[in-house]
Amino acid sequence: MTIKIEKKITQYAVQKPEESSQIPAARSVGTTPETGSPPLKVHEGHIPERRPKGEVIRMHEKLERPDLLLGSTYKVKTPVSDHAMYITINDIVLNEGTPYEQRRPFEIFINSKNLDHYQWIVALTRIISAVFRKGGDVTFMVEELKAVFDPRGGYWKPGGHFMPSLIAEIGDVIEKHLVSIGLMRKEGPDEAQQKLIAEKRAEFEAARQQQDAFAQSNFPMGAQLCTKCSTAAVVMMDGCMTCLNCGDSKCQ
Repeated sequence: MTIKIEKKITQYAVQKPEESSQIPAARSVGTTPETGSPPLKVHEGHIPERRPKGEVIRMHEKLERPDLLLGSTYKVKTPVSDHAMYITINDIVLNEGTPYEQRRPFEIFINSKNLDHYQWIVALTRIISAVFRKGGDVTFMVEELKAVFDPRGGYWKPGGHFMPSLIAEIGDVIEKHLVSIGLMRKEGPDEAQQKLIAEKRAEFEAARQQQDAFAQSNFPMGAQLCTKCSTAAVVMMDGCMTCLNCGDSKCQ
């Protein structure tokens, strides 16, 4: 039988005779009452894949704010200010109750009794909230904020962590929050590296332990060295310097 092709051929495949005999005949699957989708052409023994009901909602700037949001508040006390700073980050839950459920930051608020930085703090919170609501990857803000240095110098936090500025402190809080909701991974050494660090630390501390005669002494603290027995046991007794180890005294 001859078939006339009136359209341009853009794609083709050669089918071998042995392959055509192995392919089962296709059958039609009717519409389902819950989806109302058109019939699907499937082969015998093949179960058609069902599409998930509804659409997956992603973060975008036109998403309306719900009446209730989940929030976390972080207290920040820095040596550059007499008053603590409270950072609140509210999250929105997208696709709740579905396999695509995700928690995303929606807005941020910073409150403090110190009004010296009120203007730029309000401006910064509005910009960060706008970036949150824009959607996409918001983790880049962490590195941008932590890279800000105060020309007057930074400060040390408890635990030996240096913070170059107050802006970097805000970035550090945002990083902790993003890690807690699963948008960022906590950076740090793996198990093998942690084991190596623990071994090196134990080796270093053992090497620095004091092993001289002053480390373990049965004589009063502050006793002087005796020139006769070379023991730190010389104390003032009855107006004379007396060694409690050998009994040597200047009064004898």
